[in-house]
Amino acid sequence: MSKSLIIAIDGPGGSGKSTVARSVARRLGFTYIDSGAMYRAVALWALRLGMDLDDLHRLEQLAKEARIELPGDRVLLNGEDVTTDIRDPKVSDAASRVAAQPGVRRAMREEQRRIGSTGPSVMEGRDIGTVVFPEARVKIFLDAQPEARAQRRASELGAPLEEVARELDARDQRDRSRAEAPLTQAPDAEYLDTTHLTPIQVEEAVLKLVRERTSNGKGHK
Repeated sequence: MSKSLIIAIDGPGGSGKSTVARSVARRLGFTYIDSGAMYRAVALWALRLGMDLDDLHRLEQLAKEARIELPGDRVLLNGEDVTTDIRDPKVSDAASRVAAQPGVRRAMREEQRRIGSTGPSVMEGRDIGTVVFPEARVKIFLDAQPEARAQRRASELGAPLEEVARELDARDQRDRSRAEAPLTQAPDAEYLDTTHLTPIQVEEAVLKLVRERTSNGKGHK
């Protein structure tokens, strides 16, 4: 496949983006890029510094200065492995607020494009197919019913279902209503409802779409 091939997977929290993006990247031998982890890393650093999360200028500077690396399944922030730390609920909440800041999104967008230019990649997030890589040949929008998404996230975090459902709903509202790069399905993205699908079924469905988009004269076989 083309060295520049980008598989963009977008969708709300709990839709299965991370799981399928990681497995598809492994199957294809592509680089896996978790854009959400990048925002979480910036949020973690901001929290550690006691920064005001409404300070747009300082957050933008922080995002520009952050050295974020994604080797394998790890997340490194300024050389430190923060893979576990960025999954803390407090960091998750802060990441949602940080990610809504235009300056932070611009800084992360540049870094995501830089990483994507180095070779074929599977990148997942909330604006990959619409803003980061609008020219991506393969775009997929994963979704699921709110109840299913909340159940998955609650199981993953070991947290109360009602609490997780409220947090997901609030995150959805922020993601869809923010002025900079709101969560939305790209016109040329394939919609995939994962509510009643197993991770393996989602993986196979995505791989099928990749084959369809990159063959029959549409790309490199």
